Amino acid sequence: MSNRVVCREASHAGSWYSASGSQLNAQLEGWLSQAQSTIRPARAIIAPHAGYTYCGACAAHAYKQVDPSITRRVFILGPSHHVPLSRCALSPAEVYRTPLYDLRIDQKVYADLWKTGLFERMSLQTDEDEHSIEMHLPYTAKAMESHKDEFSIVPVLVGALSESKEQEYGKLLSKYLADPSNLFIISSDFCHWGQRFRYTYYDESQGEIYRSIENLDKMGMSIIEQLDPMSFTNYLKKYRNTICGRHPIGVLLNAVAELRKSGLEMNFSFLNYAQSSQCRNWQDSSVSYAAGALIVH
Repeated sequence: MSNRVVCREASHAGSWYSASGSQLNAQLEGWLSQAQSTIRPARAIIAPHAGYTYCGACAAHAYKQVDPSITRRVFILGPSHHVPLSRCALSPAEVYRTPLYDLRIDQKVYADLWKTGLFERMSLQTDEDEHSIEMHLPYTAKAMESHKDEFSIVPVLVGALSESKEQEYGKLLSKYLADPSNLFIISSDFCHWGQRFRYTYYDESQGEIYRSIENLDKMGMSIIEQLDPMSFTNYLKKYRNTICGRHPIGVLLNAVAELRKSGLEMNFSFLNYAQSSQCRNWQDSSVSYAAGALIVH
């Protein structure tokens, strides 16, 4: 047996974001400086996972709510884009590389999660192919840089969960969400609109196509703000909105619902919304991004 540390490389650096630590640092600082910290300290955030040129500015509004002085563990829940997965999966790596500095996985929490029997192990190849967790690593490293040796990460790849599985994982993770030293990052873009995404819902009463998309997304966002998992499920069934992180969001909403039973008061607010481009005709396509934060009273 070798004692070599298993590292997940920053496989999307140089394409989805800068591979240069100094350039990346300057970009992140620029975006964060444009955002206000209005609802700190966040216990959970929802933020996008597209290339930083598209969504870096939007994501900053969520990361600005993170308080590094109290955060000791960062759970990152991202959807699986490439492999069919009906449960959740954990990484075989011990360290996640970023151009800023390396992040280490919390092996104690991982051991506790393994013991439940509810998690699969993804291959390192699957981990490195997937971007939904990786796109949050540089922002996590930046938000936490003042305490960079004092925290660990808990990456979880979330499959296409049934409603009952979303409930099960929500219940399981609720005890971690209850701990003020934990931060949950929920990785999701919003509407993927256009023929290439096979989704062209259009409510003409809204005017231009991009306004219809915004109205549809904001309907979903306001339902998420109500923190009711059932309403969110019903919204998705009705409109089929292509929110790629719907299952990580569903897990968060179920974890919140579990904690609210014991009287914990929480609020979720979206702080920013953006689209990659403004769709005006059927040949166009766009992806929407939203950033928000959950606080516990």
